[in-house]
Amino acid sequence: MKTAWHIDDDQEMLNVISLMLNLLGYEVKSFLTAPKASEALLTEEAKPDLILLDINMPQVSGMDMLEFLRMKPEFKDLPVVMLSSEFTDIQVNEAYDLGADAFVLKPATLDEIESAIDKALAAAQKRSGNGGEISFFT
Repeated sequence: MKTAWHIDDDQEMLNVISLMLNLLGYEVKSFLTAPKASEALLTEEAKPDLILLDINMPQVSGMDMLEFLRMKPEFKDLPVVMLSSEFTDIQVNEAYDLGADAFVLKPATLDEIESAIDKALAAAQKRSGNGGEISFFT
């Protein structure tokens, strides 16, 4: 089963998005802070196939987490969908400049989440140059 990690400081949003991801066939691991997620990325053997990342979080923002992911060679092709309840064009452009693969305005519908995931997977596949199935951690 594919695994998605969702990082958001709002427990209710974690619950809603997790349910949507389950409906889309993902096993979900949720984190309330970016530091906990980055620690898990560096220490756990099982890595996610996809990350959904809230932009506005205390301590470490989603933008900072995205920058961290893209600096690590082992995560450069990991599909990342950014989520935000409010945004500006500048913020969206910054997210894409840092390496986001898709952007979704919260609250999102199941169709919007699915579309963003499809976009993120396609972008990551193109970035990796992998013509077949995406395999991030072999």
